[in-house]
Amino acid sequence: MKIDGKPTRTIWVEGDGDAVGIIDQTQLPHRFVTTRVATLEEAAHAIKSMQVRGAPLIGAAAAYGMWLALKADASDEALERAYAVLHATRPTAINLKWALDEVMAVVRNRPRAERAAAALKRANEIAEEDVAINQGIGRNGLKLIEGIAARKKNGERVNVLTHCNAGWLATVDWGTATAPIYMAHDKGLPIHVFADETRPRNQGASLTAWELNKHGVPHTVIPDNTGGHLMQHGMVDLVIVGTDRVTAQGDVCNKIGTYLKALAARDNNVPFYVALPSPTIDFTVSDGVAEIPIEQRGPEEVAMMTGKTKDGRIETVQIVPDGSDVANYAFDVTPARLVTGLITERGVLKAERAALKAAFPERA
Repeated sequence: MKIDGKPTRTIWVEGDGDAVGIIDQTQLPHRFVTTRVATLEEAAHAIKSMQVRGAPLIGAAAAYGMWLALKADASDEALERAYAVLHATRPTAINLKWALDEVMAVVRNRPRAERAAAALKRANEIAEEDVAINQGIGRNGLKLIEGIAARKKNGERVNVLTHCNAGWLATVDWGTATAPIYMAHDKGLPIHVFADETRPRNQGASLTAWELNKHGVPHTVIPDNTGGHLMQHGMVDLVIVGTDRVTAQGDVCNKIGTYLKALAARDNNVPFYVALPSPTIDFTVSDGVAEIPIEQRGPEEVAMMTGKTKDGRIETVQIVPDGSDVANYAFDVTPARLVTGLITERGVLKAERAALKAAFPERA
């Protein structure tokens, strides 16, 4: 995608070949900052601190983290340590473990002198595969938007509601939930996005709105609890969200608040779609509510908020009273029965085991 007309990705190998570069997403939307990541520890910090975030992107970042670790020490002990350190950074998104396993598979039985190069090659492949997968998601999701647009009268806009950030900032490029939106916009379809602010980290207000704005897509930032009201009044044509893990039976784990959007969509007969790359499917898990570990992040994300003052200063302030307990569940699970369809690189599938298995037999 583009930033001020310049093609940009979220992660890349630096020109000297000794590190990777990333967009520091903790600085957005008020500052655009890129950061050099040159060690295992820096890669782990980037993932855990959410300098890079979004299931597909943290998978790519973890793969590059394995390369950085093996570049410094290619021993068996270092390999196992790198895997453990990176795997512990974010427990919910399955893409991270998938990417680590992919790199482990290509380096484990190689001579030590070949391990770093093999890891870099697989990490680069994972990044390129992510871009191609997201383009496939975009093409399949575009058909849904085109169908709705065709039924509109007098060129009325198609209104999409999305939650959190499943845009190109959450992937290597294009995004998952936003890929169909970008393709529809680029094709000239009248499309408009309602972007939930997505407390507590405000990924919708800070990240989705930022990238939509940079690409010129019409959008409106709304408080998290506004979606149901919009659906009641016929102001949402479809919901498209991303996901950090989809179970074998089609349950969807995504940013906290997604379940409530799905309930509101079902009550108002609004189609609720989930866009996902195939590495997000976890065929080892069936019951999402019972089996997926839900990350609980620090209370400061809820208690504190960062923004820009009128005179341009970036300030962080406390918004809850001293002494109040804070809970910060980062994700929730939407049961498959509430999902209209899963938008994948191989088509729009029913949220059920048979459909997922038929579409991705090599993963099942």
